[in-house]
Amino acid sequence: MRHLYKLASAFCAAALAMLALTSCEGGDLYKVDAPDWISQKIDSAANANKPVEEVLEGMQEDVYTFGKTDFTSGWWQEFSKYYVIGENQKWNAQFNLNINPGDNTYYKNFALVVTNDVDRGGTGYAEYGAIRYDATGDSTKFNSQWGNLFFKYSTSNVLMDPVDNKDEKVQRLAGKVTLTVDRTRKDSFVIKMNNGAVTKVFAQPYKLNNLNPDASDTNIRCFLVPEGSYIDFLSTNIVPIGGTTSALDKNPISMTLNNVPDEVNIGADLNEAMANVTATVQYEEGVSKTIPASDLVFSAINDMDKEGEKQLIAICNKTFKGALSQTPITATAKFNVVQMIKSIAVTKAPTRSQYYFFDSPATMDLTDRTLSFDPTGLQVTATYENGKTAVIDHSKLTFTPVKAAAGSQEVTISTKNGKTAKVKITVSASKEQVVKVTPITLGKEDNTSDFWGALSNDVKIPVGQTSKITFTNYGGAANYNNFVVVLRNAALAEYGVVRADNYGWGNGYAACKLSGGQADWGTWLKAMNKAKVTVYITNCNNGTADVQAVMNGSDGNLYTQYYLGVNTIDPNDLNFSFTIDHSHIVFDK
Repeated sequence: MRHLYKLASAFCAAALAMLALTSCEGGDLYKVDAPDWISQKIDSAANANKPVEEVLEGMQEDVYTFGKTDFTSGWWQEFSKYYVIGENQKWNAQFNLNINPGDNTYYKNFALVVTNDVDRGGTGYAEYGAIRYDATGDSTKFNSQWGNLFFKYSTSNVLMDPVDNKDEKVQRLAGKVTLTVDRTRKDSFVIKMNNGAVTKVFAQPYKLNNLNPDASDTNIRCFLVPEGSYIDFLSTNIVPIGGTTSALDKNPISMTLNNVPDEVNIGADLNEAMANVTATVQYEEGVSKTIPASDLVFSAINDMDKEGEKQLIAICNKTFKGALSQTPITATAKFNVVQMIKSIAVTKAPTRSQYYFFDSPATMDLTDRTLSFDPTGLQVTATYENGKTAVIDHSKLTFTPVKAAAGSQEVTISTKNGKTAKVKITVSASKEQVVKVTPITLGKEDNTSDFWGALSNDVKIPVGQTSKITFTNYGGAANYNNFVVVLRNAALAEYGVVRADNYGWGNGYAACKLSGGQADWGTWLKAMNKAKVTVYITNCNNGTADVQAVMNGSDGNLYTQYYLGVNTIDPNDLNFSFTIDHSHIVFDK
């Protein structure tokens, strides 16, 4: 879930202080224009946190590495431990940030994510926002933080000016970083990142609101996410969930195998067949990490030249630091040796072969828009090298996507060894249907209705139809205090829930493609109060639904967003409803 919300235009703070100067080394401090009282509070908080060498007290060893050391970790793939920070506490941490010397992509460093006191992705999980170490001065192209950690409260002494997303100054972010998250101040919330060369400070002139489901729990959680980098964590003054890790080497205790293939072709080399296998290893002191197949020794019982079920044995004989362990450990798994597939054929057509899409101002500029293929009812039969045939499970096949364009198309079905078959699909543009929603006013007009405190009627969306709903949105104090769309079946089981601020949850939400045109969140939030909104919800008849929103802000600007491909949907049982969160909606009559 990576949201790219953009930094505002920046300028050199030194140039403001001394007009005679024409440039600032490294880009210098920047600040977005704000009312005087906000600027004074920012200055006060920032001045109290200027980059001076401070003595860190109560630090404990917490030595571990996360992020792939070959710099291939993508966004939201690797995470630090959770560090829980109570009200009036300050978290100090130190770690070595390793940046790829051959890649100057400006955002490939790390982000600090600040959340409520819930496991990532768990029920009730909510984010205050995320802030990366880099900082840029172009609000129209580049981002550095998002959520409710607003860019206008940030300063940095090194601004980047990326060209094609590249800036060599990103290399200056590497090295030993001291991170501080300060909740001890009554009138501010402060984050500081400093490696001696680059200092970035976020100084919000008010305390955090409590996002926990239990109001008595005032804790927040913080974790780090690298991208195209890796982190060697060193120390912390707050013991993380799961405990700290000492610098001493540790022997393996147990492990579990991941990504073991269900089937392997007869006569295949065992090491090649298991090349994508990984092992999650538990070490002494409760430490765990995932190791690749290259750190394991494999054997199989029985012969790989005979069909049938086999037992895989994997051996790990390395310590946490990669030395030979005192006692090797093993783990086992089962797989089948099968004949190689010679060809495949479609022996039963899919249940649904007519798909629908809808274009609104939110999506009309997309040039690569696709619909997912729905294999429900499809039967594919394989012919093996020995002449035998069998129906193949869908999980062992891949399907090409369907273009969101009217007309007849072919979907290519492929096996792992490259055998293919084709099936035809027809795509049509969906027709919109204006839908009546009740009650006319949803939520208390003073915006005091709690989240889910008011729900509209459920409206069924027939196969191929796009329901069009128009209303005036009266927004509240935060980005999530606006309209919310609920997709569910007649029994009220949710497919997905999506909000006005380009965020959501639910079984079908994770698969969707989403985008929002909010740009500056502060401006967008103000514009959403009394915004004229049109929401389009399409039953695509491929097990997915699309939600598009066109928001004419009260500032006269147009904002759009979409959630394409919310899946797990039964096309014959798709309903929608609206709810609010300390906001209210007035539907058009």
